Amino acid sequence: MNTFETLYGTYYDRVYAFLYRLCADRSLVEDLTQETFLQAYTSFHRFRGECEVFTWLASIGKHVYFKYLKRNRLHMDSANLDLVENSYCLQSGDPAEYIHKKHVEKVVRAVMEDIPKKYRDVVLLRIYAELPFSQIALVLKISENSAKVIFFRAKKKMMEVLQNELEL
Repeated sequence: MNTFETLYGTYYDRVYAFLYRLCADRSLVEDLTQETFLQAYTSFHRFRGECEVFTWLASIGKHVYFKYLKRNRLHMDSANLDLVENSYCLQSGDPAEYIHKKHVEKVVRAVMEDIPKKYRDVVLLRIYAELPFSQIALVLKISENSAKVIFFRAKKKMMEVLQNELEL
C-alpha cells in the first residue's frame, strides 16, 4: 500500500473530526477534509517529521478552513463552538434555555473574533485539535512555554469577557 494512502486511512477520521468541530457543516467538512489531504499530498515531500503527522495535518486543515472563511467572507461567527454547546449549554426543550444558549454562543464567537490571531490559533489547536503544547509550539514556531502562556492569557481574557457579558 502507498505511504500516502496509509496516512489518509490512518488520519482521515481525526482530521474530519477536527474540522467538524470548527464548522459543524458535514458537507463543508467533507470538502475541507479532502482539500486538507490534497494539500498534504502535494506538500508531502516537504514534511520533515519535526512534529507528529496529525499536528501537521491539523495545521494544514486550519489554514484550509480559514482560507475558506476568507474566500467566502465569513467570520468566526460561522465556526461551531462545540466547547460551549457541550460543556455549558446542554440541549433542552426549554425556550428560555435555548435563547440563553444562543446568547452564549454569540458572546463566545465575538470573543474569538476579538482576541489576537496568535491567541486564537493556540486556542483552536489546543481545544479543537486537542494538541499538546509541545506540538502547538512546533506548528506555530514558538516555544512550548509561549504556547502555554498564550493559552492561559487567551483563556483568562475569554473568561473575563464571558463573566461580564453573561454575568456568571
